[in-house]
Amino acid sequence: MTESQQRTPDKEIGGDARTLTRRGGGAPATRGRTTIADGVVEKIAGMAARDVAGVHAMGSGLSRTFGAVRDRVPGGGKSVTRGVKAEVGESQTALDLEIVVEYGVSIGDVARDVRENVVAAVERMTGLEVVEVNIAVSDVKLPDEEDDESEPEPRLQ
Repeated sequence: MTESQQRTPDKEIGGDARTLTRRGGGAPATRGRTTIADGVVEKIAGMAARDVAGVHAMGSGLSRTFGAVRDRVPGGGKSVTRGVKAEVGESQTALDLEIVVEYGVSIGDVARDVRENVVAAVERMTGLEVVEVNIAVSDVKLPDEEDDESEPEPRLQ
């Protein structure tokens, strides 16, 4: 037997002791490391924030305008990371979110609900500890305001 192989007793079955030969450095799940890109955490946080009642949109007016143009380009798609910035370390992450809230909702309640939903989703899906979720409310969507992300009315009839 080589030095890299260790014989360890297994449970006794029917009075006979068996030995197992171990190779490598422990359980397969502990071999290697997993890295998670900032964009992955940003997508998870963006989806979780949008799920909260009272959140109308994500991002500043300018980023929403550019995003609305990009959404109309074939293959552009809607960016779930708009308004989300993540810094990911080996075991922790910090998030900055920029949101637009619906008129009439309690901004404090919406911010609390966004934090809770984002922390739960990111920690559950990534295993990272979320150390902070900073929320900037950049606008309030009034009931009679035109939506920045809505389809423009056609010029020709």
